Amino acid sequence: MSLLVVGLSHRSAPVSVLERAALSADAQVKLLQDTLAAEPATEGAVLATCNRIELYADVDKFHAGVAELSTLLAQHSGVGLEELTPHLYVHYEDRAVHHLFSVACGLDSMVVGEGQILGQIKDALATAQELHTAGRLLNDLFQQALRVGKRAHSETGIDRAGQSLVTFGLEQLSAGRAVEAWAKGKKALVIGAGSMSSLAAATLARAGVGEIVIANRTPDRAERLAEILSGGDDTDVAARAVPMDAVPAELTRADIAVSCTGATGLVLSADSVAAAVEGRTGSPVAVRDETPATDGQPAPAGIGTDDGCPLDLSAVQGATGFSVMGEAAVAGMDAATLEQHAAWVDKGTGTDERRDTRGTPDADAELITALAATAATVGRIPERRRPEPVSRVPRPTPVLALLDLAMPRDIDAAVHRLLGVRLVDIESLADASADAPMAADVDQVRRIVSDEVAAFGAAQRAAHITPTVVALRAMAADVVANEIARLDGRLPDLDDKQRGEIGQTVRRVVDKLLHAPTVRVKQLAAEPGGAGYADALRTLFDLDPETVAAVSRAENNTENAKNRGRA
Repeated sequence: MSLLVVGLSHRSAPVSVLERAALSADAQVKLLQDTLAAEPATEGAVLATCNRIELYADVDKFHAGVAELSTLLAQHSGVGLEELTPHLYVHYEDRAVHHLFSVACGLDSMVVGEGQILGQIKDALATAQELHTAGRLLNDLFQQALRVGKRAHSETGIDRAGQSLVTFGLEQLSAGRAVEAWAKGKKALVIGAGSMSSLAAATLARAGVGEIVIANRTPDRAERLAEILSGGDDTDVAARAVPMDAVPAELTRADIAVSCTGATGLVLSADSVAAAVEGRTGSPVAVRDETPATDGQPAPAGIGTDDGCPLDLSAVQGATGFSVMGEAAVAGMDAATLEQHAAWVDKGTGTDERRDTRGTPDADAELITALAATAATVGRIPERRRPEPVSRVPRPTPVLALLDLAMPRDIDAAVHRLLGVRLVDIESLADASADAPMAADVDQVRRIVSDEVAAFGAAQRAAHITPTVVALRAMAADVVANEIARLDGRLPDLDDKQRGEIGQTVRRVVDKLLHAPTVRVKQLAAEPGGAGYADALRTLFDLDPETVAAVSRAENNTENAKNRGRA
């Protein structure tokens, strides 16, 4: 087994890079075809979701495989290799298996424990099977990953550690309220009719929204989803389908809008969202001023403009009760920075423009000198207090809540600045999920993953020696057949019963002689470092390498035929 995975995810790359590197369905197909055309790879599969892009391959050379797979990802994602490389991760053999099993269990998801990734892994396997790019290794790997993920969800409480990205996004939109209470009776617009959009629509229906409108470029899919929602036994929601050109009008009526399409450009611009809110409220939409407010107080003269000050003056200007020369200003500084700050203060001693109303420059300078001496001893001044938070203009209660689950994004990020609109997108979900609590069950899932990785590795190593064992037994059968034929020539008077008894006896002797070593060699081969036992068997019994390879090809063809049936 020479399994290699090269990829990037929300853990290794900023959303801006993931967004640009997102692969369309056609690009994934071309990537798989080019992967198999590349010299180091014999199998390939792509796992592409809204927050990860991973290329799996069976390679015969590690370094050449990493270089080739990285280059292919860069070519098909449209992000230059030099820019993409710092965000790529590489896993090989058992580490690659561990990674996929962790992904399948939701341990590597943006929302820990979410189960939607299992469907995405299943889709990745089905695509590879349809394109005949998944051989025995990747078929076994992905099918086992699905089983491990299901086991984790059935045997542990990992579901309590997180929810689907849709549920987590709706929780962020509801801003602390129960989603059911927040969504009850609202009108929802869902843009797109794929798996993520369908999940969002179903989640909104269960949450109690009064109406769901589905907009999709393919009307049949939107109508089908609307029929399913309207006919659901566990929901009571009115659902209807509309064409994409009806989105602006429907957005004017909507309280909630969820978008997840495969579009390469924006589906909703900031101007279109502003127009929808204006059409609903009758008033122009104000744009949030991103400049920190100062409570009407002018910044002290010279603040933010002087050279040599190590403080981020723009971050504290106008803060109440905060002196740029006091203890709060230097809290946390190391000795070198304190020395620089003290020099800046000394340079301004005696000038009115650097005086703070709560202390004199002389007093502050003495304090800084004392703090600098402490820093020289202990290395850093412990932080004691922060400047009071800068007051900001309160935002009005949102009249439109937007959830963007697409990658690349469907909704213009500039919508964040529109007052009266709340936007949650992949980037804000990533920030919010960093503080999400981890359930105790996560440790149990990690143990399951470790056990399953060991079992998978043992099974693959044992399977690696199977063609050699089969070839050995085939050679033994040929030897028996040849010896029986020679016996017939020497003893032509034997009847069929006698000939049968002799043949059966000889075969039993051969089977008994081969049984113990072949069973033992399989056990040894399953252990780490056991790959060499197959070579030893071939050498000891002078087995023809082409015969072993033919057995392996036959097994792979049989396995691939079964897998095509599953797909």
